[in-house]
Amino acid sequence: MKKNLALIIMFISISGIAHTQQDIFQHRLNAQSEASFRTVCQRISARPVVRGIFEQEKIISRLNRSLKSSGNFIIAANQGMVWNTSSPFPSALVLGRDFIIQSRPGGQRTLLSASGNETFLRMAEIINSVFTGNAQGLIENFEVYFLQRGASWEMALIPLDRAINSFANTIIMNGDTVIRFIQITEQNEDVIRYTLTNHTFSEALDANERSLFTLP
Repeated sequence: MKKNLALIIMFISISGIAHTQQDIFQHRLNAQSEASFRTVCQRISARPVVRGIFEQEKIISRLNRSLKSSGNFIIAANQGMVWNTSSPFPSALVLGRDFIIQSRPGGQRTLLSASGNETFLRMAEIINSVFTGNAQGLIENFEVYFLQRGASWEMALIPLDRAINSFANTIIMNGDTVIRFIQITEQNEDVIRYTLTNHTFSEALDANERSLFTLP
């Protein structure tokens, strides 16, 4: 299961290292900034379904090289997340509340169930807090740093949970009314970068999208 947890981090770690400010760790969340932080999270969580395009770059520090991919994503607050990669090779990853479905060309779908695995369930819960703007979930599971810059914001998260901390050293996010960049620096100093664009919103998944969360 540890390998499967690493797979989650690899596919959904999102970052934009070029867009971050190094001074974010000088702004730990406090009584003065918490109201703004919760307002930002409320805006993010107000979107039941978010769709968009992602570009990913994984930087492998020990090899001094990077791997790039792109595709589209769906974040559904009550269902989970879908990362549909189109380039360089088609594949899809669905992260539900207690399962992962990995799809490959030809229609092959592989199910990784988290039934009875508390570590997996905890991991999924925390990741969902990050992507859906669950303010209380973030405060409970991370050491939070936050800075508002006009309409834009930036936050940094240092995991307190061992399951997350074993892979992610820090998480840095920024955006405005939506999350546009997340940077995760792993314990081995690798960095995975995602840029999120072309956001669209709806109140619910369509029939085809709902089928993605159907267990094979």
